[in-house]
Amino acid sequence: MIDLTRRRLLTGAATVGAVAAIGVDVSGATTGAAASAASKQAPGFYRYKVGSIEVTVVTDGIRDAPLGNIVRNASTEEVNAALAAAYLPRDKFPYVFNPCAIKTGSKLVMLDTGLGPEIYAQSKGQAGQAHANLEAAGIDRKAVDVVIISHFHADHINGLLNADGTPAFPNAEVMVPEPEWAYWMDDAKMSAAPEGLKSNFANVRRVFKPLGDRVTRYGDNKELVPGITSMFTFGHTPGHSSHIVTSGSEIVLFQADVSNHPALFVRHPDWHASFDMDPVMAEGVRRKVYDQLAADRMKVQGFHFPFPSNGYIEKDGRGYRFVPAQWNPVI
Repeated sequence: MIDLTRRRLLTGAATVGAVAAIGVDVSGATTGAAASAASKQAPGFYRYKVGSIEVTVVTDGIRDAPLGNIVRNASTEEVNAALAAAYLPRDKFPYVFNPCAIKTGSKLVMLDTGLGPEIYAQSKGQAGQAHANLEAAGIDRKAVDVVIISHFHADHINGLLNADGTPAFPNAEVMVPEPEWAYWMDDAKMSAAPEGLKSNFANVRRVFKPLGDRVTRYGDNKELVPGITSMFTFGHTPGHSSHIVTSGSEIVLFQADVSNHPALFVRHPDWHASFDMDPVMAEGVRRKVYDQLAADRMKVQGFHFPFPSNGYIEKDGRGYRFVPAQWNPVI
């Protein structure tokens, strides 16, 4: 009988470890020094095709935060149970970030930009990795024609700047949702905002000021570049937008923040995230979008889904389930 109990496995591992420590392998032969352990991951990027369009997902890293009241209408016990069901640690929330570079054939496009080099330094490389991973993927930021922004939270816009405050994509037009720009650039709204929100108003102005007149605003259901169309999905922020990438018969929804980590907000679409500015509207949009994705078996790219963050949404009881797409060794 095979015995896979935790106690037996740990006892066996301890025995092998003790033998290895004195330089003898289990066959009796003397061994050399163990290879040095790696201190970091390989560069984080993954490519796939949407028809003739090439998508490169570049991880911006991950940041764990205390769980706190991340869900407004569920108890800590319920949220921890959902984390445990997904084999994630209790009492902390994993914020994952995945911007994308998209080659449409005529344009090189960035879709959101990550947290930027300042956070890379603060987090000792845990987050803010997008610029480095673009370079590792062979993508020159100077060659980017267009940066499309989904909304104005820091993890989506701060990568527009270098550490010295200069534009990180110096030759790119920066396209932003019209309602998002109108909200965050409204001085009256900034003055009336609660203290916790004022910092985001200030950050928006800090990021966009160096870009000058290179910022243009877009509306709903507009083809921004060939193959990429805007789709307003309000709730997370007043102008939050998703994007539909289409080539031939293939289509992918880049959903930005329709939901955050799928272990919580895909499984439980009725949970209201503390970072959704209009959580009731966000829930309604989430259900509408996910019902359509499930019915059409359409692929989705989730900014906050585990890297490489593309797959499918299917109905599962009163909620949904994220099914990762099969990894492909070729493009």
